[in-house]
Amino acid sequence: MQASLYALGAIALWATLAALSVSLTHIPPFLLTGIALVIGSIPAWPQWRSWKLPPMTLALGIYGLFGFHFLLFIALRHAPPVEANLVNYLWPLFMVVLAPLFLPGLHLRPVHLLAALLGFAGAAVAILGARSGAAGGMGWAWGYVPALGSAFIWASYSLLTKRVLPFPTAAIGLFGLVSGVLSLLCHWAMEPAASLSGRDWILLAVMGLGPLGGAFFLWDKALKLGDARQIGILSYLTPLGSTALLMLVSGRALTWSIALAAVMIIGAAVLGTRGK
Repeated sequence: MQASLYALGAIALWATLAALSVSLTHIPPFLLTGIALVIGSIPAWPQWRSWKLPPMTLALGIYGLFGFHFLLFIALRHAPPVEANLVNYLWPLFMVVLAPLFLPGLHLRPVHLLAALLGFAGAAVAILGARSGAAGGMGWAWGYVPALGSAFIWASYSLLTKRVLPFPTAAIGLFGLVSGVLSLLCHWAMEPAASLSGRDWILLAVMGLGPLGGAFFLWDKALKLGDARQIGILSYLTPLGSTALLMLVSGRALTWSIALAAVMIIGAAVLGTRGK
């Protein structure tokens, strides 16, 4: 139960990420990623003494935080945001089905696979229902490729954190800080300079302290305390909340598809907790 509460806290914060990203699409992706990650690392700065980590652990953290968010922001710019969300939220399914490959001694039981598929179906209902309510239609966009890459990176990062030597949750701040500085260096080398308004800084602070900051710390606690398969299934609540917020931001009305998706996703989460 404690692990589930931490996971739900992270999920609630992550649900705001896509809507915030769409509101900041005028900011170059490396700059957006860098500023938000550095801000997100600030709460862990007072515990910097716990940041002594093996190089492989630090590399894993950079792989997860930098790789996931940079590819996600690219995807949201080069594919319809709602549909890109669907591809990105393959990561809970990846997390469930890849768990036995990344974590020795962990087996994938039929109930986990069934719950994962039910959760993904619920996410598809939410996203595709939103698409059917939009004016016009859009076909293939290359932004779906980085969305798929971001999904794999976050699932594999989440599982691999259980393979490295134990590290304190405060070390997530180091992951974010190094990843943020790396992003800012990439911005300086490869992107045009950008000027930010006061509103931009407020949204970046909200993004940094929420979905790119506090959510990481809560997620790490959840993974340390809980079953990765069950947490992965519970994560299907993220696309539901994220899609609802995207629809509100874009002015779309909430539809029956969201209600149906809620039943399917919550049912998947409950079903997944029955597998031991």
